[in-house]
Amino acid sequence: MQETTYDVGGTEMFAAETGDGPPVLLLHGGGPGASGVPNYARNIAELAEEYRVIVPDLPGYGRSTKGIDGSDPFGYLADRIRGLLDVMGLDRAHLVGNSYGGAAALRLALDTPGRVDRMVLMGPGGIGTTRALPTPGLNSLLNYYTGDGPSRRKLETFIRNYLVFNAADVPDSAIDERYQASIDPEVIAAPPLQRPSGRGALRTLWKMDFTRDARLSRLPVPTLVLWGAQDKVNRPSGAQMLADRMPNCDLYLVANTGHWVQFERAQLFNRLCAGFLAGRR
Repeated sequence: MQETTYDVGGTEMFAAETGDGPPVLLLHGGGPGASGVPNYARNIAELAEEYRVIVPDLPGYGRSTKGIDGSDPFGYLADRIRGLLDVMGLDRAHLVGNSYGGAAALRLALDTPGRVDRMVLMGPGGIGTTRALPTPGLNSLLNYYTGDGPSRRKLETFIRNYLVFNAADVPDSAIDERYQASIDPEVIAAPPLQRPSGRGALRTLWKMDFTRDARLSRLPVPTLVLWGAQDKVNRPSGAQMLADRMPNCDLYLVANTGHWVQFERAQLFNRLCAGFLAGRR
């Protein structure tokens, strides 16, 4: 894979890419130690047979600049992804986003729908989050840097108990790798995913719930939503919320699968994603 670090409005964004064809950005989730290529390790090669696959590390993660704007996290990420498209000379692209990356993709599409061809969202964040208390899985994620601070035990609990349906599917080496990334001093100093706090917290929470955004019902971008039926981080009921509100939304609920559809059900995901982006379904 070709690896490049881009200057996006003063933010360094690392991206790896491979393949030829229509451009597809794969946007990773926001769990501790996450980054682009490891999150899509089971998908990149197959998608690259048909597409130009671009896999950035989102700001706050991996080899990209740490720290984000906590007053509007999804808006900040959308701005940086759009800026990445600009510096790469791409007017439009397909967006594929899991969890935090799905929220960033959806916000980008709402703000500038003309920049997005088609979109695949896997258990995206920001769906009905002001309508119910956080799930145990989301609490585990958000509590990682609080209390007694990060530890490998806390990360393994999040991944094996909440992220995936089958705990044995994730090797110890993947947890070790993510743990080392999660304790980068720059990340500890400015965790990229935190509970909104302070005087503007309610306003931030409202902006982070897409079901409160009237633009959702007018979004023209064809979208495929894939959601694990056993997702313990973002409630599977969010899938129907999106299908009820979005005019061009296909929905696939994936049995015996948690929050990490593209990893847990890679063969199914690769087939559905490639076909949908090409307009074959």
